[in-house]
Amino acid sequence: MGLMGALAKPILFGMDAEKAHGLTIKLLKSMPLPACGPDDSALGVDAFGLHFPNPVGMAAGFDKNADVPDALLRLGFGFTEIGTVTPLPQPGNPQPRLFRLVQDEAVINRFGFNSEGHRAVRARLMERKQRAGIVGVNIGANKEATDRTADYVAGIKAFSDLATYFTVNISSPNTPGLRDLQQTAALDDLLARVLEARDEAGHKRPVLLKIAPDLAPSDLDDVVDVARKRGVDGMIVSNTTVSRPDSLRDKVTAMETGGLSGGPLFPLSTRMLALAYQRVENQFPLVGVGGIDSAKSAYDKISAGATLIQLYSSLVFKGPGLVTEIKKGLLARLKAENLKSIAELTGRDVKKWAGN
Repeated sequence: MGLMGALAKPILFGMDAEKAHGLTIKLLKSMPLPACGPDDSALGVDAFGLHFPNPVGMAAGFDKNADVPDALLRLGFGFTEIGTVTPLPQPGNPQPRLFRLVQDEAVINRFGFNSEGHRAVRARLMERKQRAGIVGVNIGANKEATDRTADYVAGIKAFSDLATYFTVNISSPNTPGLRDLQQTAALDDLLARVLEARDEAGHKRPVLLKIAPDLAPSDLDDVVDVARKRGVDGMIVSNTTVSRPDSLRDKVTAMETGGLSGGPLFPLSTRMLALAYQRVENQFPLVGVGGIDSAKSAYDKISAGATLIQLYSSLVFKGPGLVTEIKKGLLARLKAENLKSIAELTGRDVKKWAGN
């Protein structure tokens, strides 16, 4: 895949970013990828009542409609997350809506939950129901929904027998008003109804909450407090940011509206992760997302409090070989420190990353 990725990159970068993404999905669907060998047991992670063969996951947004979950697992990911999936099909925002900041190894998107809807995605997941591998389902609400919480409940009901875990995505910046669900009263009602639906479905799948990196510390206090009281199984920190760091070199593309991801997101998302880790107090695990592009940044994310990590944007620039590179680098770190498990690294540098 390393050679193929190197050959494909110039072709993909010569195309519109969204068309290149669509072509990548088609290639993954048609290529007979051999499965990676088993991971070293030291990389294994137990979280949310699940065993992950390694901590490196594909973040939501790449495989929105469950086209290639098994292909991604064969690339060496320990888990993958499909979606965001909305109850009804919707086209999302007008194109163009995906932009590369090549100098910054960053991406801006304003997709707006483009989705084929529950029915189409469920049909695809049914086709792989008996296959192994951890596949999470990231659920969202339709733009025109009058009761957005009901849309999340519908997502739980639609995939309760197929999802390995759920992610409740209330932090995308591209659906107007969605982030308002992070406010205390709205979040409490949302989690109460979602968890009730999960319990009634009988499968008791883990439910994770995905938050924005742009929360003020006081707002983070409230979010974590509600999440702990309601008993979520974990949190994903974080989604894309609406901020634009001064470090960005591509000032023109940076003016596009939407969520920024990739390397420039790393400091903000990692500080938010560390702050969340301090507030969660080991009540549930955290998944660290945002700017991971090397074994070092993966280690830093784990040391800031992540039990598991996810990546996406860095693959645009570094290719699928990055997954293996990160796993090898983490194993080398464990060996150098004579540690037996990746779990021993979680949270060791949290004070540094939290900034106190």
